[in-house]
Amino acid sequence: MASPFRIGNGYDVHRLADGLELWLCGVKVPHSKGAVAHSDGDAAIHALCDALLGAAGLRDIGCHFPDTSAEYKGIDSKILLKRTMSMVREKGYELGNADIVLCLQRPKVKDLIPAMQQCLARAMQTDADNIGIKATTTETLGFVGREEGVAAYAVSLLVKTEPRR
Repeated sequence: MASPFRIGNGYDVHRLADGLELWLCGVKVPHSKGAVAHSDGDAAIHALCDALLGAAGLRDIGCHFPDTSAEYKGIDSKILLKRTMSMVREKGYELGNADIVLCLQRPKVKDLIPAMQQCLARAMQTDADNIGIKATTTETLGFVGREEGVAAYAVSLLVKTEPRR
C-alpha cells in the first residue's frame, strides 16, 4: 500500500555577478550582486520546485522548464512555482509543509523572511505557516563565502488528497 506522505528535496545554486538583480523566495533582495541565470535566478524557488516535483515523482525542474527554452528566458520563478504546484495537485497531492535554507554570505536576509514566506504562500496557495525559511552563511568558506554564488536547499512534504486505492 502506498504511503499517503511523500518527501522530496531540492538544491540549486547560481553564480553571482555585479549589477544584476537578486531574487530569493520571490522577493527582490537589495544587493550589489545578482544571480546569473536563464530565468530570474531565484535559487530558493528552483530548489523548492525540485523538492515538490521529486516528492510527486515528476522528475526535476529542468525536465519541465528547460533553460534551453526561449519561453523561460527571464521568467519570474513564481510562475514556475505556480505551474509546479498545479502539476503536484494534478497528481493528487497537497503541500504538507516546505522548509528552505538560503546560503549566502551577504546580504543578511533575516528581516525579509516573513515577506518571503508570504510570497511563497501566495504562489503556492497555502498558509505561510506551512513554509519555513532559514538563512545561513558559510563562514567565508567556499564559493558562497567568497560571494561568488548563492545556494538554496529545500525539503517538501506532500500529502495525498485522493482516496488511497
